[in-house]
Amino acid sequence: MSAMSSPPPPSVDPSFMETMTQSVLLILFSEIGDKTFLISALLAMRHPRLLVFSGAFASLLLMSALSASLGHILPSLIPRAWTQLAAAVLFLIFGLKMAAEARKMSGDAGNEKMREEMREAEEEIAEDDGEGIPMESLEEGRADNAPPQSPKSNKKPTWLEGARNFSSLIFGPVIVQAFVLTFLGEWGDRSQIATIALGAAHNVYLVTLGTILGHCFCTALAVIGGRYISTKISVKHVTWSGAILFLIFSVLYFYEGCMEWGDVDVPLTLEGTSRI
Repeated sequence: MSAMSSPPPPSVDPSFMETMTQSVLLILFSEIGDKTFLISALLAMRHPRLLVFSGAFASLLLMSALSASLGHILPSLIPRAWTQLAAAVLFLIFGLKMAAEARKMSGDAGNEKMREEMREAEEEIAEDDGEGIPMESLEEGRADNAPPQSPKSNKKPTWLEGARNFSSLIFGPVIVQAFVLTFLGEWGDRSQIATIALGAAHNVYLVTLGTILGHCFCTALAVIGGRYISTKISVKHVTWSGAILFLIFSVLYFYEGCMEWGDVDVPLTLEGTSRI
């Protein structure tokens, strides 16, 4: 009697692993040490960490879904081969830009960039709170020497302020503040644009899931010990790693775009078409 052959083990779709890996890595190398990362870290120093995480992560979850959905719409407007090539050009620009930034980071330049990001995050939180003195000045005892500032020079529209107050009554002011500051800081950021490019090239649900997982890890890292981590990580090494990652993505998408372009039907005669 011949032995019964066992069924082959279930295999994982390579496109699933490829999309998830690209999405998670893209967020990790784009967000760690970024301004939204530092905003979550600073808010977690003043408020309960769980509330800060809930507000920031809800904002990033919404941003991931919106960005991936926007990218999903693009292939229906222009040919897929063009979206692949456009994504390749976009990743190439990001990679070259990050490589140029990393090359300029010699000595203490990387730490200075991190301190600048920290100051911007502190100023945004102070402005949102209506405070005139950033947290860094308070911690260093320079409150008396700080120049006086108006609580809020630009008054928000009535309907927007009312919507925020209503949301604060339901969810709490800490969650709403973390949500608003994170959403505004992430809008138009490099990770959002890159998520749109991924959504145009891959399954929108997988891109959304992968970017959400990446944001979840980064946000949790930020609220647990983001400020301490920001002083220990090498900004130059992270920037170089991100540059290499984006350049690899550029090569992959350029190759896939060329393959897609080769599947386009091109009319060779007046009587019909031929696939090249």
